[in-house]
Amino acid sequence: MAKNEFVKEIADIETDFPQWYTDVVLKTKLVDYGPVKGTMVIRPYGYAIWEHIQSELDGRFKAMGVENAYFPMLIPMSFLTKEAEHVEGFAPEVAIVTHAGGAKLEEPLVVRPTSETIIGHMFGKWVESWRDLPLRENQWCNVMRWEKTTRPFLRTSEFLWQEGHSVYETGEEAEAETLKMLACYAEFCKEVLCMPVLTGRKTEKEKFAGAVATYGMEAMMHDGKSLQAGTTHYMGQNFAKAFGVQFTNREGVLQYGYTMSYGVSTRLIGALIMTHGDARGLVLPPPVAPFEVVIVPIAQKKEGVLEATHVLKETLEKAGIRVKLDDSDNSPGWKFNEWEMKGVPVRIELGPRDIEGGKMLVCRRDTLEKQEFALGDVAAVKDLLAAIGKDMYDRAKARMQSRIVPAETLEELLAGVEGGNFVRAGWCGDRACEDKVKAFAQATARVFDESHTMQTCVCCGKKAAHTLFFARAY
Repeated sequence: MAKNEFVKEIADIETDFPQWYTDVVLKTKLVDYGPVKGTMVIRPYGYAIWEHIQSELDGRFKAMGVENAYFPMLIPMSFLTKEAEHVEGFAPEVAIVTHAGGAKLEEPLVVRPTSETIIGHMFGKWVESWRDLPLRENQWCNVMRWEKTTRPFLRTSEFLWQEGHSVYETGEEAEAETLKMLACYAEFCKEVLCMPVLTGRKTEKEKFAGAVATYGMEAMMHDGKSLQAGTTHYMGQNFAKAFGVQFTNREGVLQYGYTMSYGVSTRLIGALIMTHGDARGLVLPPPVAPFEVVIVPIAQKKEGVLEATHVLKETLEKAGIRVKLDDSDNSPGWKFNEWEMKGVPVRIELGPRDIEGGKMLVCRRDTLEKQEFALGDVAAVKDLLAAIGKDMYDRAKARMQSRIVPAETLEELLAGVEGGNFVRAGWCGDRACEDKVKAFAQATARVFDESHTMQTCVCCGKKAAHTLFFARAY
């Protein structure tokens, strides 16, 4: 295959979206498969995206008063069994360590699938008085869930994430924090990932094991399926009672605390790939792109060209823009294809004529539109990057809104999800009807829709108690 046909190595996004996704994450060197089934190796280009996600979110958490900590990866098996619903929910996914140091352990250890139990244990040691509250901590770490069906970033046996955990004096405070963190996530998705999401409460069936209530944010992928991009959980006193998180309240009475937790993971990388990608490959939002600008010299062996590109790179970097100068021996056409596939938001082409005219040719990745800027015009490049981010969000939001359809019958719901849509439908509140929807349409309840009211249950025809978004999901 000729180098100028590089992009043809990706499957067609419209006819084979799952293969397109796999091709893109591998060929752009975001990730590779690990030697253990279900694991992934995040390569530098992919890890750079995660570092930007981490940095942006970490700053938001700290501005809200959350502190970072780190808790052990290995958890005593007895911890998991203290909260019955929790252990039942995670039992099929846990990896258990039974031997270490050449001997059998007295008690098996669980490789954390999440850390509510061990953090609950530590909070029980640290919290004594109402003056110790609120206690709000977050950790950036890895977790392990032994998944049967895996796909890089979307669902792997081991993945990276952040998990925040807080304990409060009252349920009202903990519930408020649960919703506050959900809003923080949604704002982050809009401003940093340029990705619209639907937020709301989950049904009892879909909630986190051991929670009183779970809230999620759902993003629409290119094929109309939903991806759960993050969750927040109000735990009530469930984990506080299981792990003895008690304190003397303002009246001098011993009481249990109220806890909540929240988390997002490297799944966000998969989300932004499948939200913004196109037939040519990645289309990365400027705030998380490893490089915001790639400079491609034209006729780089001619006198003065490479020198000018180095000066331009330095000028842009001094303004805080992340820049890659591709001065490799590959042809300009090959470089265009490679960096388009890798999704760099802006490409600048600079050759002898451009330098002579004091100009540079600028191409935006999201629309492939080209325009001329004055050579070294930093302000124009910054404005363009901001415009690209806004336009990416606006397009994704318009697409999502255009693909939310109502349904009043199971047949309409099935037609809706088969057409690549989110379906808004009424629900009586009966678990049997929720199960029937999944069996009939292979669609699940994503989150409650508080903005609309459907009159009847899509399944049984009785009066609707709630309106839900249903979708097929990753």
